Amino acid sequence: MKIGFISLGCAKNLVDSEMILSILKDAGCEIVVEPNDADAIFINTCGFIEDAKIEALDTIREMHKFKKKLIVTGCYAQRYKEVILKKMPFIDRIITLVDYPKIHLILDEVFSKDKLSFKPLKYESRLLISSNYSPYVKISEGCDNLCTYCAIPLIRGRFRSRDYMEIIRECEVLVANGAKELNLISQDTTRYGKDLYGKSVLPELLRALSKINGVELIRILYLYPDEITDELLDEIRNNHLIAPYFDIPIQHISNNVLKAMNRRGDEDFIKDLLFRIRASISDAMIRTTLIVGFPNETEEDFDRLYEFTKEFEFDRLGVFAYSKEEDTLAYNLPSILDEETKNQRVEKIMKLQKQIARKRNKLQVGKVHKTLVENYDSETKFYYGRSYAFAPDDIDGLIVFQSQKIHKIGDMVEVKIKTFIGYDLIGDAV
Repeated sequence: MKIGFISLGCAKNLVDSEMILSILKDAGCEIVVEPNDADAIFINTCGFIEDAKIEALDTIREMHKFKKKLIVTGCYAQRYKEVILKKMPFIDRIITLVDYPKIHLILDEVFSKDKLSFKPLKYESRLLISSNYSPYVKISEGCDNLCTYCAIPLIRGRFRSRDYMEIIRECEVLVANGAKELNLISQDTTRYGKDLYGKSVLPELLRALSKINGVELIRILYLYPDEITDELLDEIRNNHLIAPYFDIPIQHISNNVLKAMNRRGDEDFIKDLLFRIRASISDAMIRTTLIVGFPNETEEDFDRLYEFTKEFEFDRLGVFAYSKEEDTLAYNLPSILDEETKNQRVEKIMKLQKQIARKRNKLQVGKVHKTLVENYDSETKFYYGRSYAFAPDDIDGLIVFQSQKIHKIGDMVEVKIKTFIGYDLIGDAV
């Protein structure tokens, strides 16, 4: 049985894909790249915002053309199962997120004629399709924050931490198999452990993971602002294995919009936190995401956001136009902005951020970055990689360098930065 697999959406979805791929391979399936070569095609979908929904449907239609057995999983399958069944009766099986605990039984049924035997999903058993050297580690599932614009709680359910020791065992396996970096992810990473242990135990988890022999860097992604404790900041500051990388989506800075979004923490709180991090951790790399065009965002609200972006100078920043999502609390709020105005606001902030990125990148010239080698171009003789300052999600850019020595993919190399192009830093191995 030859299997084609397409994983859409975020890193959390990617981890699910890797677990599904593992049980397929362990059952005796061969994973192939070309749809024409496959007997069956899996599509792990995203259903978070409108663009993701369109991509999911387009991908399903495209794969249907190959006339293979078609299995659809993931967030779109969870959120719109009945819609898919009605629109696309040609799909052989839809597997929702709540089906995952019994997915091995479902696959036994789907592939019964092929006499394959499937085992339950396990985090420790993943077929990595991202990077053996820099894998993602999902430490919790779901979200309790109930931001009014967000469909994640509707799709993924309430916040649920994974068992502490289970995470450690998974990371031990990943490092034993070559991982140099561990990237901790979830919908709300800073809340980890509150539901199981009565408080966030993320600092304790970081200390335990730091003791794994062979790990060289641990990066935490998606830190909810009001869950960032002094204990966590102290751990990041004092533990040289924890990247001083702060992925803190603030979404907005205007109290008017923050309140309408049901975000905890006001403008003063957010500013105090961000400036405190930058003042106390000299090499802190701070990334955020913003939403513009929320239903009650006035021109004054947007101007406050623009001016704060200009004042603080985030190292990394992404901005999105508000996407109206059915069944969310904000869905029925009357919108005062048309799509053209929303897009103009996106473009205005991104134009500003390009200027800021140039200024922030100038500060890196002359510095040395310990860089994980991820690719090599034999024609140009350039290596491509990332240091602590670059997350592995293709958003932050890369470090591009040349070297008089030969390096392997997965090597850690000291690179002195000479210049920059766009969001990429350019340098030489030292």
